Amino acid sequence: MLFNPSRDEARRFFISVWRKRNAGQPLADIERMTLAILLDHPEYHRYLNEDQVDHDWRPEHGETNPFLHIGMHLAIEEQLSIDQPQGIRALYQTLCEQHGDEHTAKHEMLDGLAEMIWQAQRNHAAPDPQVYLEILRKKTGKPSD
Repeated sequence: MLFNPSRDEARRFFISVWRKRNAGQPLADIERMTLAILLDHPEYHRYLNEDQVDHDWRPEHGETNPFLHIGMHLAIEEQLSIDQPQGIRALYQTLCEQHGDEHTAKHEMLDGLAEMIWQAQRNHAAPDPQVYLEILRKKTGKPSD
């Protein structure tokens, strides 16, 4: 279902998970994972409705796109569940130990993921998981492989 969604499909998925939660409907595994992320971000609950599907959040105006943030959290959850790129789970554990908090550790990872994507866009290249891992290694103080 979410292998390559459009922007609107991804946003509607997050909204539908929130609606199901509010209606007490059962959730599939990916929906439960998504709901846990949504519950960790009460500041975004007001955006989980159809009125927000077409809204644009502009970083130049100091705005954070809540759907992008949630989507990146979901990507990190999936990475951790399968340890891909290989070694990500160990780096996450180190970040958890350093910060004493899983959510803060995931935000560190989110920053690293965003940096990798930004570098790929700047260099007109595909995202490189090794760049991502190196960014995270630097955040943990671990040496490069």
